[in-house]
Amino acid sequence: MDGKTQLVVRTVEGAVAGRWRAGMAEFRGIPYAQPPVGDLRFAAPVPVPHWDGTRQATEFGPLPPQSGPVQVGSAPETDWLTLNVSTPDPGAAGLPVLVWLPGGGYVISVSGDPTYDPTQLCADGLVVVSVNYRVGVEGFAFIDGAPANRGFLDQIAALEWVQRNISHFGGDPARVCVAGQSAGAGSVACLLVTTEAQGLFQRAIAHSVPGAFVLPSLAKQVTAALANGEDLRNVDPWELADSLTAFNASLSGHHDRWGPMAQIGAGVCPVLDETSLPRTPWSALSDGVDLLLGHTRDEFRLFSVMAGRAGTFTAEDAQLALDLFAPSPDGYRAGYPEASPSELMEIVYSDALFRMPSQQLAEANALVGGRSYLFELCLAAPGLGACHSLDVSLAFGTLDSPVGRQVFGEMPTAATLRVSEELRRAWASFAATGDPGWAAYRPGQRLTRVMDTESKTVPYPEEASRKIWERHTPAPFALPT
Repeated sequence: MDGKTQLVVRTVEGAVAGRWRAGMAEFRGIPYAQPPVGDLRFAAPVPVPHWDGTRQATEFGPLPPQSGPVQVGSAPETDWLTLNVSTPDPGAAGLPVLVWLPGGGYVISVSGDPTYDPTQLCADGLVVVSVNYRVGVEGFAFIDGAPANRGFLDQIAALEWVQRNISHFGGDPARVCVAGQSAGAGSVACLLVTTEAQGLFQRAIAHSVPGAFVLPSLAKQVTAALANGEDLRNVDPWELADSLTAFNASLSGHHDRWGPMAQIGAGVCPVLDETSLPRTPWSALSDGVDLLLGHTRDEFRLFSVMAGRAGTFTAEDAQLALDLFAPSPDGYRAGYPEASPSELMEIVYSDALFRMPSQQLAEANALVGGRSYLFELCLAAPGLGACHSLDVSLAFGTLDSPVGRQVFGEMPTAATLRVSEELRRAWASFAATGDPGWAAYRPGQRLTRVMDTESKTVPYPEEASRKIWERHTPAPFALPT
């Protein structure tokens, strides 16, 4: 059946008309909550009322306001809270479900990115759901009188929609795996310890878990700077998104006012507030789950390349990284005595921002009785090494997407194809059974799957960094003292 052949599925809220594409039934832009504008702006998501007739679901929903150095487009439509469902067989029953939360530094969320094309995962037997949720100021700015971490509340609302409706698409609501990379992985980590999310999923996948959290005192200062004396409810959402982009760009060098937040240019991120997220996931995790975690070997290389600074960082740059982010500057110098300033800086940032938060979440989950599976991607791309986000197109099997071709070339190597198949099948197996195909990570043994030209399961490969961070979890951003 081709892409012009429509099919109709009746959800609890109303009927939706999707279409067949590439051997799967695809439904795009289904609303899971009302548009968060007007009186609903900066509020918790509100359920969608029932609609009569059949709603067309063949186009992605409009993006929520986006902030970032890369312009991803804007739209006058406000129906931002939508999701997409792709299924190998809407008439089936009991298929495992993977719910994808796109990453993007908590300022970008594009569920329709071609990198996330679910064709290969559907061919592996998964029902795939991808979610648009509020980001930037709309989703994460700390605003008096509004619930904190509204982006997470959106994700919970989407997961509730999955529980109500996924059986109509062939999926099993008792076999839901929530997954994300970078900010998406940070979202997964927070959902693990959020009371309202309990029971909405049974397994979780998190690639490159970020360690970025902020205390309310600093978050209020950021909001005040963005508001500049105005009531944010009266400022156009896209204008406010542009203001956040400019604010993030202005942070560099202002450590005396903004602390470590200034160095990574992140004006908004999850807030540790008393109601929605009192503690970081590493300290709050109490019930173990089936958890697949991973990070790349050279996480920070992507940002070095994007800044045009790869291989050029100075001793002063390395010292600033140590001062702002290292739990033990002397430990890094002792643990990596041969590292150049550029290498040392990249190691520190890779550890503090992604590698150690991921490893420590695997450890924390195992300690409370969960099954953790950890991997490190070491397969290198030309000019990028094994950098941040390299794993996404590999896991989705979208090497022919624009990002996949840019990173791996028009003709991926045999090793790239093999690692992509291994990681994609690990996702499918884990979502279906809770086992990705290698030995579990356990405290003391710490077995880790290293994915490279020849993959192998070994003790955790970044042992020097693990020892430096052994008694230190990522500290939330706070006002400088």
